Amino acid sequence: MIFDFIVVGSSTLVGILISVPLTGALVRLRANYNPKGLQLDTDGNVEPHTGPVVTSFFGMLKRVKRIEGWAGLYKGTMPTVLATSVLMLFTLLALNSSSGSYHTRADPPIAGPLGTLAFSIFTMLLSLPVVILTDRAITTPYRLPWLRPLYSLRVLLTPTERRKPWLLYTTPGLLLSQVLHIAYTTLVMRGIRWFLVPDPTVGGDETGVTLNSFRFGIYLGLEIWSTAILCPLEVISTKLSIQRNHAAPEYNSVEQEVEDDAVEGETYSEYSGAEEDVIGLRHEKDPYQGLLDCAKRVIDEEGWKALYRAWWLTMLAGITTALAFAARFFVN
Repeated sequence: MIFDFIVVGSSTLVGILISVPLTGALVRLRANYNPKGLQLDTDGNVEPHTGPVVTSFFGMLKRVKRIEGWAGLYKGTMPTVLATSVLMLFTLLALNSSSGSYHTRADPPIAGPLGTLAFSIFTMLLSLPVVILTDRAITTPYRLPWLRPLYSLRVLLTPTERRKPWLLYTTPGLLLSQVLHIAYTTLVMRGIRWFLVPDPTVGGDETGVTLNSFRFGIYLGLEIWSTAILCPLEVISTKLSIQRNHAAPEYNSVEQEVEDDAVEGETYSEYSGAEEDVIGLRHEKDPYQGLLDCAKRVIDEEGWKALYRAWWLTMLAGITTALAFAARFFVN
């Protein structure tokens, strides 16, 4: 057991060191607010948007390194480490697994489609607060001390969210976008895969089972096509996860208490970027009201291409899933 912990811990550490900068660049790219039209200032005068214009994953990676240095590349490390450690222990102990997982992901036990859906939603509900904190830690312009969690929470969460942490689950549209993503991958795509390319490890008799290349090609094509559905959901989830909740008793959960909840530069730490921010963030006075509202306003303000930022990473994940499944046919 101790050896398993050492092996899993070492591999997880290497995974975190590699993936955190990449995840940070992806989150920043998708969260970046880059309106294509003119805006009005506080006096009602028209002014062009002056925020950063970054349209590529590697361009964002370079921008983070240039402005914030290595510290900026590893923003979000602490919540990732904590979440991964808890999940690793849960996987090793509760699920009796020989290997852990990274960042809120674990292989579900063998079950039918509904069982898999229920397990995935349960895991998502447990990890959603960590996902929100991680995304906010990555996108905040403020420096977050690694060993001062209470201080960091004051920066990342509004007073309302600190008093009522369950409000994180009521962030308009976020829970719906997560559930739709899970439902599509676990029900729709797994159902299509089961119909086209049945799992050779199910049923007990693996002798003579071969991979039908034509059917697998159709399945692979559908995985690639799914990028058109999954990528917008991922972009919307990212934008909604960094939208903070400011609620007063006489308002609903998206009304803003700007004067009470706004982060003041004099109160908190200095900006990570000395001269400019890495990304532009939407003003908290004008929040998204839900999933459909977010999609509509992103298209109207930033263009439909904003919903497909880093689409190739979503497609690569689908291709990897398909190839990993195909490998089962060739493993004894």
